Amino acid sequence: MFDKTRGLFSFIRHHWLTFGFILGFITDTILLNQIDNLVDNLVLLFYVLLATTTMLLLYVGVAEKAPGVMVGWFKKYAPILMQYSFGGLLSGMLIFYGRSGDWLASAPFLVLILVVILGNEFLGKRSDRLVYNITLYFIGLFSYVVLVMPVLTGIMGDWMFVLSGFISIVIVSFVIRILYKIVPNFMEANIRRVILAVGFMYVGFNVLYFTSLIPPIPLSLTDMEIVQSVNKLESGGYRVVSELQPWYRSIPFIHPVIHPTGGSIACFARVYAPTKLSTKIYHRWEYKDEAGTWREHFRLGYDISGINQGGYGGYTKAESFFPGVWRCSVETARGQILGREIVNIDTKGKVGPMETQIR
Repeated sequence: MFDKTRGLFSFIRHHWLTFGFILGFITDTILLNQIDNLVDNLVLLFYVLLATTTMLLLYVGVAEKAPGVMVGWFKKYAPILMQYSFGGLLSGMLIFYGRSGDWLASAPFLVLILVVILGNEFLGKRSDRLVYNITLYFIGLFSYVVLVMPVLTGIMGDWMFVLSGFISIVIVSFVIRILYKIVPNFMEANIRRVILAVGFMYVGFNVLYFTSLIPPIPLSLTDMEIVQSVNKLESGGYRVVSELQPWYRSIPFIHPVIHPTGGSIACFARVYAPTKLSTKIYHRWEYKDEAGTWREHFRLGYDISGINQGGYGGYTKAESFFPGVWRCSVETARGQILGREIVNIDTKGKVGPMETQIR
């Protein structure tokens, strides 16, 4: 038993940077709920400040520009706290970006996290880890600023993204200047690689955004379904009538089947927006033609604002439909997808049991 425990601690010491990173993920899973929640914002801000401070203290220790005892502490513990802050910051971004769109839209962040963990395991040279740390810091910082700026200002869109990128570049440049004063020779030898890495990530973020591959932060889809009918009630809620589906149609890639009972079907959705934010979202209805290509049927938008804690409800109706595979996408004005529902419309089959809900 003692040998097993000693072996476990030895394994943890060998992979302590990765364990620090994973601990940040666990913290976020427990603490983070809503992006405009004060506690959530303080947690994310804490990660940014901790990452900045510990990265600088690490290189203060490396350069031995502190009292002897402190140098040892900085070298030993600053990397663990830095990796913890990186893990917390990136996992927080993954949580909120994942809620803002489907998980396919968040695939770049999933890939990024896997690369980061592998980087922790395989980077050995101090110069490589310097470039790695600054690059990872910029990734987390840029993701955070893009997320928090619309929450603070109540504005989202292209110019807000560009402004967020500019702010991130200014902050990381300031941090690099401080590192230049702490380890001037080390930075001088690696500055080209640092600029190249940060520049590559900056361009990459912009490419992902302007090709609509970054989810529409800080919006998030809380409810969506294609149903038989939707009617708005005087109380502000919605009367939603849907056809009950067999259990196996909840399996991924097996789509629900709807047997319309009237002249229309509806797409109902709730979108959560931070309190200050007002914007417009759209429902894009499409059908699959004989060649298997999605064709747009119509696109209709409506305004939402962050005044409903459960999400702002809305719906659209498709009236001139026909049998086949259809889908409704909830998206922003520039085409960023919050969510998507695909159904098979069967106009000749037997209608199943109905369920009426007030949402």
